[in-house]
Amino acid sequence: MDYIERIHSVLIPSLAQDYSVLDLFAGCGGLALGFEANGFSTTGFEMDADACLSYRQNLHGICHQVLLTPQTEYPKADVIIGGPPCQPFSVGGHQLGLNDSRDGFPSFIAAIEKVNPDIWLFENVRGLLYSNRWYFDQIIERLKDFSYIIDFKILNAVEYGIPQNRERVIVVGHRGEFSFPKKETKRVSVQEALGDWLLQAPPESKFLSPSMDAYIAKYEKASCCKTPRDLHPHKPSRTLTCRNLAGATGDMQRIRLPDGRRRRILLREAARLQSFPDRYNFSGSEISRFNQVGNAVPPLLGWHLAQSIRKYLQSSKRYSPDEIRSKNTPDQYALALY
Repeated sequence: MDYIERIHSVLIPSLAQDYSVLDLFAGCGGLALGFEANGFSTTGFEMDADACLSYRQNLHGICHQVLLTPQTEYPKADVIIGGPPCQPFSVGGHQLGLNDSRDGFPSFIAAIEKVNPDIWLFENVRGLLYSNRWYFDQIIERLKDFSYIIDFKILNAVEYGIPQNRERVIVVGHRGEFSFPKKETKRVSVQEALGDWLLQAPPESKFLSPSMDAYIAKYEKASCCKTPRDLHPHKPSRTLTCRNLAGATGDMQRIRLPDGRRRRILLREAARLQSFPDRYNFSGSEISRFNQVGNAVPPLLGWHLAQSIRKYLQSSKRYSPDEIRSKNTPDQYALALY
């Protein structure tokens, strides 16, 4: 099964739903799509109106447009998932951590305390484990108070059948035996994901001007870039972000056509590289839609994670609070970085 056939046949929301999921900071539903395709029912919570509409139009689950706070109330659920946003970690941002009212983690932690799910998961940038490790440690210490074994690992989307190098830390809290999904051996290239689209210039294409080409050349020289940052057909793409999708920046995602012209990638191409099926519709302005795609968890990665969580839920092994405390050791967290 090739990549395009796979995302269209595997990532189909299922009506046979036997476990419930609360999806916090849900975005347009990338993570939820992976879970619904594995038979989970989802309820989303998201403050952005366009993202909420995208979620509702494509998934069986409802999505509440709401600004989450530690006081938000939730229904009971088996699982909580989400991608809490972090406020700037710079000294200028005062490094308030869990005391910063603008940050999403206090709301996520409060939801876990109130709902007490059997298992939870959140996704974030890998820098949370390194330059911002002080803040990560705050989060982990708080979550350990609720008697969960906490495991985390940096996963690269390219190792799970997605044509994109995208590293994110996945943190899971559980009370039994959880295993992260196994890596896939085959790497998917941009060519396999986009096919003939790499040769085409649809009417809505935005071409780079000579001045933009010159600016990019200076940008790449200054950043010691050895090869141009165009999409390379026989490799996976660079990480897709809001910045390099929606903005005309030096590192914008772009395609070089056979005639030498370069154009910015289109929304549907970006969605393919994120593993969204072509039938997935995004609402809002062009910038809003690009931001939804750039912020999303790749649905195919969500599908792999949902499979691991389903295996956990179907197992009967659960540990006592004392056993859980013994398993949350410093060595466990050190090993997770390698």
